[in-house]
Amino acid sequence: KPVIITGSQLPIGEVRTDGEENLITALQIAAATDISGAPMVQEVAILFENYLWRGNRSTKMSADNFNAFKSNNYPSLAKIGLGIHFNEESLMRAIVKRPLKVRYAMDSNVMFLDLHPGITEEILRHQLNTPGIKGIVLKTFGAGNAPTSQWFSDAIRDAVERDIVILNITQCVNGGVHTKRYVAGDRLAAAGVISGHDMTSEAAITKMMYLFGLGLEAADVRKYLECSLCGEVTL
Repeated sequence: KPVIITGSQLPIGEVRTDGEENLITALQIAAATDISGAPMVQEVAILFENYLWRGNRSTKMSADNFNAFKSNNYPSLAKIGLGIHFNEESLMRAIVKRPLKVRYAMDSNVMFLDLHPGITEEILRHQLNTPGIKGIVLKTFGAGNAPTSQWFSDAIRDAVERDIVILNITQCVNGGVHTKRYVAGDRLAAAGVISGHDMTSEAAITKMMYLFGLGLEAADVRKYLECSLCGEVTL
């Protein structure tokens, strides 16, 4: 199903609003078909100004520019100028066609843990012991780097052994996690932390909420975090 999300940077009542153009373009994209008559877009996408992006690959990059969203690790689905030019190689096409089934349950017992220079063992363990927490998106430096102190990897391993699911993603807006590039990243993987590869933070936390919302056990959540469910990660 084509699901095109749009909006505006300026309210639709403003003289220079981008809302009207975005809305009209979104409707055109939602109605567009390929040569077989099937919807051109068969996924959730974000339309703002000149670009159509895959929704689960996108991040809002600007509070001021009309081109507010960007996908740093996946090409645009379409470029909008005088015409709408689809990048058909980037559009999702399901291998198996199934009826649409909407799943509403989302488990919010997950959180971000942002690493920063000077983080202490006390602070880290306090966050890892948040009551009721099931999953943590660990935002590491660069390509998955983290403190090399023994207390750090011990604290992470203790949390994993308590069946908390920890997913490693980069704090950078471009690129992804490469666990074998740094010693610290390798230690995290050895402790049971899952690589989020090039997932955005928005996709990572939502995916975790969705999987726990299905009622899955931690082992199954880990398994599906390492799969591409709907094009949200490059494997």
